[in-house]
Amino acid sequence: METLVDDYLWLLKKDELDLVRELEPERIEALDEDDLIELHRRVRRARNKHVKNYRRKAARAVEEAGSRGQARPKGDKARWRAEAFEEALAIVSERLAVVAHAQAEALKEERLARAKSGRSSGPESGGPSGPDGVGPGRARTHEKSTGGLKRDASSRAQGARRQAKKDGR
Repeated sequence: METLVDDYLWLLKKDELDLVRELEPERIEALDEDDLIELHRRVRRARNKHVKNYRRKAARAVEEAGSRGQARPKGDKARWRAEAFEEALAIVSERLAVVAHAQAEALKEERLARAKSGRSSGPESGGPSGPDGVGPGRARTHEKSTGGLKRDASSRAQGARRQAKKDGR
């Protein structure tokens, strides 16, 4: 089975080959989510660079040749480079999605296990009280109010302003 490196070995420069070699299955499997995000960023930057270069070169070639059909063969190498990094980006994106999903599932399981054991992740964790061991959480402090407190305070302030106006005459 050929790898991405084998396909584009003749086309890429040394530093680009080093980047693509990081996508070999045994190397990419060893990366965690943060490392994959960093690799994804680097591959995306390389892809954007080569796509931009290809498009600029193709636009100049179309101007010179007079049509896209006649200009197309001139941009083969740049187009293949852009395709190589497009494929590399797809590989990294797919692996990142798998790892991120697995990590999200692990965090979910951990959170559910902590909730079932009655321990909260917050600083105010109460003991288990329910039949399934889940505690009540933090008790709410609630004062009965019809919303009148704010309205009454506003009314008092308005009266004080009126009185101050009268006193100032």
